[in-house]
Amino acid sequence: MGLKTLSELTNSDLSECQVGTKEITLNPKRTIKSKIKVEIATAGSLGLFLQPIQIACLGFKKPEKIELLIHGGGTFGKWAPSLNYLQQVTYNIFRNHGFNIDIDIKNHGFYPKGGAVAKCAIYPPKNKLKSLDLTELGDIDLIQGEIICTNHLINKKVCERIEKSAILHINRNLGIDAKINYKYVNSLSPGVGLSLWAYSDTGAVISSGTILGERKITSENLGIMAANKLITYIKKQIPVDNYLSDQLIPFMGFIEEPSRIKVLEATNHTKTNLELIKLFLQRNYQVKNEKTHFIIEFL
Repeated sequence: MGLKTLSELTNSDLSECQVGTKEITLNPKRTIKSKIKVEIATAGSLGLFLQPIQIACLGFKKPEKIELLIHGGGTFGKWAPSLNYLQQVTYNIFRNHGFNIDIDIKNHGFYPKGGAVAKCAIYPPKNKLKSLDLTELGDIDLIQGEIICTNHLINKKVCERIEKSAILHINRNLGIDAKINYKYVNSLSPGVGLSLWAYSDTGAVISSGTILGERKITSENLGIMAANKLITYIKKQIPVDNYLSDQLIPFMGFIEEPSRIKVLEATNHTKTNLELIKLFLQRNYQVKNEKTHFIIEFL
């Protein structure tokens, strides 16, 4: 089944997908293209664009590889996961449990012109997904990250200032070393984006989420903002950040075995995702309020 816009979808298209408790069965008369070209004329978020596609691919058995060639859009955007966040955080968790997705970013794009170029390869899982249990943060000995700034900002040394500020703040508050890479890139519009993350010995990947630069925020304060988000999760021993929980819930719905995660809060997005997955996949879930955190479990 090739990609269609929402306006092109018909009732017959929708009725061809039968949703069961364990798998999605597609009409065998329809095929899914293995290579799809996508043109995005705006700075629309590529992270948000990929999210429903990656969920749909969990129900496919063929082809073995689905390749998306994307021209346009934004690699960073407000209220959306950046592509480097997806690469380093979300897709690392997916990969550890049987679902492989790779992203190759050719050009970055920022609001308002976009202009990103990226290739995304999705490998529908051949075998059963592994049960997911992220309820213990475990030990962390290194924090990593990536800062992307456009060449418009190179003379102000924005990357260097963010990096220095974040590393100092992390070391003062956690006593943990940090290695944050940065680079200046060509882009149609000026912009700054960064994400920090840390891998633990339990398989958790904790993150600051995606942080965007704004005119009223200094580079130094931007580094501190990103560091503080990560510091909060680590000090409270939370293995799944609020942004990741929204992305893991659909994934957990496709895992046949019971799965559970520990989060700092059950956001409205999280609650909405839980109800949607219950409707689509008939999976029961429970949310336990443990005073300092929440446990979300698919039964």
